[in-house]
Amino acid sequence: MIRTTLIAGAAALALSGCDTPGAYTAGGAVVGTGAGAALGTLAGGDDRRNALVGAGIGLLTGTAVGVYLDQQQAALEQNLAGTGAYVENRGDRLVVILPGNVTFATDSARIAPGFQGPLADIAITLQEYPESFIDLIGHTDSRGTDEYNQRLSEDRALAVADFFRSQGVHPGRVASFGMGESQPIASNETPQGRQENRRVEIVIIPAQA
Repeated sequence: MIRTTLIAGAAALALSGCDTPGAYTAGGAVVGTGAGAALGTLAGGDDRRNALVGAGIGLLTGTAVGVYLDQQQAALEQNLAGTGAYVENRGDRLVVILPGNVTFATDSARIAPGFQGPLADIAITLQEYPESFIDLIGHTDSRGTDEYNQRLSEDRALAVADFFRSQGVHPGRVASFGMGESQPIASNETPQGRQENRRVEIVIIPAQA
C-alpha cells in the first residue's frame, strides 16, 4: 500500500551496500492513507495548493515556470556538486536523484551524517523558491521481499521529507511515499543496476495558477 506522509525526525550513518532484508532503523512517525488518496494529494492536489495560498505563497503562470525551473536547477546543481546526486529538468518539473549508497547506510532509513550538509543546502534552495510542491519518492532494488522493500522505500522518503521540514520548508509543500522495487531505472541483475535502483527522488513541481 502506498502511504503519503507529512513528516517527523531523521539522522545517522552512511555506508554503501544493497537493500537486503534486516532490522533497519527508521526515524519519524508515519501517517498512512490509501493509494487513491495518495494520488489525489501528491503532485499538487487541491489541499496542498490551498496550503500554499493560505501561507501567502504565490502561484506561477505561463513562461515564469520555465525560468523558475532553470534558475532552481542551477542552484541545486551547485548544492550537490561532488556528492553523486544529480538533477534532471523534465520540462514541467525537476527531479533530484539521491543515490541510496551515499544517502543512507545499508538497511537503514537514517540519513547519513555526511549527506546532511548537502540536504540542508537543498532545503535553503527550496525555501528560496517556495512556489512548488515537493514529492519525496523512495525506491529500492529487487532484493528482499516486496513488503520489506515497500516499507524501506517509504521510510527513506519520509526521512528526507522530515529533514526538509525540520530545516524550515513549509510542511504544506511536502509529501512522501514509497514505490518499493516497482520502478527500476536499471537492471536488477547486476550490482551496478541494483545500486542505481536504490534511490530517493525529490520531485519539485511548480505550483501553477
